[in-house]
Amino acid sequence: QVQLVESGGGLVQAGGSLRLSCAASGRTFSIYAMGWFRQAPGKEREFVAAISWRGITTTDYTDSVKGRFTISRDNAKNTVFLQMNSLKAEDTAVYYCAAGSRWISTKGDVPYWGQGTQVTVSS
Repeated sequence: QVQLVESGGGLVQAGGSLRLSCAASGRTFSIYAMGWFRQAPGKEREFVAAISWRGITTTDYTDSVKGRFTISRDNAKNTVFLQMNSLKAEDTAVYYCAAGSRWISTKGDVPYWGQGTQVTVSS
């Protein structure tokens, strides 16, 4: 099992920035990729970004956040980050950290989820 704990959510004005963190523990040797998803009220949980967990860094982003969000990792601390800049009202959602033993691009790729952290962007 892998346990994931997120932090860093909150309330920010449009145009502002937030950084989310996700600390992994447990069977971290089994992780191939980590990522972030988000779920707004009344909507499906959607992919935001993913990063390879070891070796050469590979990343992927959903189109709506490209150029504004950056995913990164610190393997020494078993932590993945999501730097969110130029935030918009439509970024408001609960953000979930995800980990898996294969590349992450859909909810079906994710066996391990964090508890979620609320991000609210006021316009």
